[in-house]
Amino acid sequence: MAHSAMAGSGWGTTEGDDPLQTAVWRLRSRGCWADAASLLEPVTADTALQRTALLVERCLYTEQGWAEAEDALRTAEALAHSDDERGAAACERGQLAYAATVHGVRDRADEARAALGRAAALIAPGAKGRALLDFRRGLLAENLTRSPQAARAAYRRAHAGATAHAEPLLLSFTWRHLAGLALREGELTEARHGFAESLRIREELGYLVGTAPALASLADAESEPEASRLREEARRLFRLLGGVPTWLARQLAPPAAGAATA
Repeated sequence: MAHSAMAGSGWGTTEGDDPLQTAVWRLRSRGCWADAASLLEPVTADTALQRTALLVERCLYTEQGWAEAEDALRTAEALAHSDDERGAAACERGQLAYAATVHGVRDRADEARAALGRAAALIAPGAKGRALLDFRRGLLAENLTRSPQAARAAYRRAHAGATAHAEPLLLSFTWRHLAGLALREGELTEARHGFAESLRIREELGYLVGTAPALASLADAESEPEASRLREEARRLFRLLGGVPTWLARQLAPPAAGAATA
């Protein structure tokens, strides 16, 4: 299963020199989503959306905190007034429903599709939030609908949007998922390049919680002994972060214990 996690509001590392956003990023990048969310008072639509995005990301990475994410989401929906704000809230609802579905908590696939469809009607083409929406629609196509062609088209739109709006963290995700599709088709050179770009960006940003998955993905496209070296580094980071993301345990399991997943 090709999982992914991200916050919807604020895809970069920090917002300029804002010390609050710097602190939020540092906590988020180390997998301390609850601590990061606690720094944000949900008194405006923007802060409520960012807080929601952090807690939704925690659900996808840890398979915990579902009730807190739902509460934060309802607050964000209540504070959203503009089309962009309502669209961003719908995008987070779609991602939370997607996360619950792929983790087997509850089948909310129809809710995920409806919410992302609603977001698409509210977020204008070319708007900054559209790239994240396109990426998440790609996740649904890849992992729920099982339509790699639709997923690739959505990821490419997201990649173009992330490039246009200078959102490097989102680019790390589009590179990784496009590379995953290439790997399944046997396009090793393309896959290796995409996985390497994803890893490079995450290391440059200091996105520690996303570095182990990037290492493991690149290992799948490499030959020995490099593949084993990358997986061992991924295992080290995975242990350092207390077994987060939870779903990576299956990918890093020795072959005898379980097959690796993309």
